[in-house]
Amino acid sequence: MSQVALNGENHQSHGSLSNHEEMHKRCLNPYRSKVTVVLGAQWGDEGKGKVVDMLATEADIVCRCQGGNNAGHTVVVHGKDFDFHLLPSGIINERCKSVIGNGVVIHLPGLFEELAKNEAKGLVNWQDRLYISNRAHLVFDLHQQVDGLQEAEKGGKSLGTTKKGIGPCYSSKATRNGIRVSDLLGDYKVFSEKFEALVNMYKRLFPDFDVDIAAELNRYREFAERLRPLVRDTVSFLHSSLKDNKSVLVEGANAAMLDIDFGTYPYVTSSNCSIGGVLTGLGLPPQTIGEVIGVVKAYTTRVGDGPFPTELHDDTGSFLQKRGAEIGVTTKRPRRCGWLDLALLRYTAMVNGYTSICVTKLDILDTLKEIKVAVSYNLNGEKIDYFPGSITDLGQVEVNYITVPGWLKSTENVRDFNELPQAAQDYIRLIETNLGVPVKWIGVGKGRESIITVRD
Repeated sequence: MSQVALNGENHQSHGSLSNHEEMHKRCLNPYRSKVTVVLGAQWGDEGKGKVVDMLATEADIVCRCQGGNNAGHTVVVHGKDFDFHLLPSGIINERCKSVIGNGVVIHLPGLFEELAKNEAKGLVNWQDRLYISNRAHLVFDLHQQVDGLQEAEKGGKSLGTTKKGIGPCYSSKATRNGIRVSDLLGDYKVFSEKFEALVNMYKRLFPDFDVDIAAELNRYREFAERLRPLVRDTVSFLHSSLKDNKSVLVEGANAAMLDIDFGTYPYVTSSNCSIGGVLTGLGLPPQTIGEVIGVVKAYTTRVGDGPFPTELHDDTGSFLQKRGAEIGVTTKRPRRCGWLDLALLRYTAMVNGYTSICVTKLDILDTLKEIKVAVSYNLNGEKIDYFPGSITDLGQVEVNYITVPGWLKSTENVRDFNELPQAAQDYIRLIETNLGVPVKWIGVGKGRESIITVRD
């Protein structure tokens, strides 16, 4: 009798094995959709905003995961320039929700000013589409004041920060005396005590530091009520959305070579702007990441100080700066310009695992007879197969270039890869071959319509 019962149980167990395996798969990965990530592959200003704007037309949710209003993304829609610093570029899409994640540091006066400016340009119905993490840290004006004081103390060795208070805010976060959105919206007495303690700490460090505590607390009481309807637990929202098969797009701020760990430290930003920052800045596990798109300018630029192996100090550098309108969106400083650096791009591709690339501003090279491309570095007379971790070493490398012919023909109105001049096609293939990553899109102008799709 017992043997029959045992056989019956065994039979039932075998019959449900496929269901068990299916349940096991769902437990391992309960997400029905994958996150698409857009990252800057150089020192920033590659045109990430345009790529995000293009992809956001098909996205349900667009997220910012790190950085603050030290970032600047420009999107051109119907001839209007929209400048975004804290807001995800996808907020222009009226069917799309925008998330400012826990890894972002938020300057509330700047956020509300940015919303007002873009409303005046045509941004509508954002109130029900903007979600702000309750875990995000707040950048106060006092952080900006400290940013300036710290830069002044460095004198000639200053880092050239944007003075937006981003570094001091992340420092407050790391030393655990930072103040989060949830603190502002909670018990106001506790918030006031934390704010006063932060002010007093900086007063001890900087004799010239001064803050009107009462005035700031009154100001933030008003900000709290404006902010409250926008705040939610974005971590659980994103997880639920992925399980519901929603399309999620992440817009990285800054760029790989400004990453605090992998960039040209200390001439970097204060957050992780590589793929790891996407996970920690939004609370996502690795298995949710799908496509990782690296945005590459057809030449190289950077704002501020720090080593730049392919920088041009001649007429060609001035030409790229002028023709490319290379002025920082946030800083308004001229960008330093140089040739495309494939050694650098191989490094950032290794760190981030790009699955595809968008090459922007190809049209800026249209009038050059010859174009140089950096393919490797020599250090101390020997070719190296790694990207130097020391800025001293990076500043001393000798760049090995190849020279390729220009195409001397306008690409601005081209919308099909096969209609590009042959030399322009060869330039794109050179990038693909050296990086081992396919080029999916090419930008040949400012507007969202000026994109060539190479691969669907």
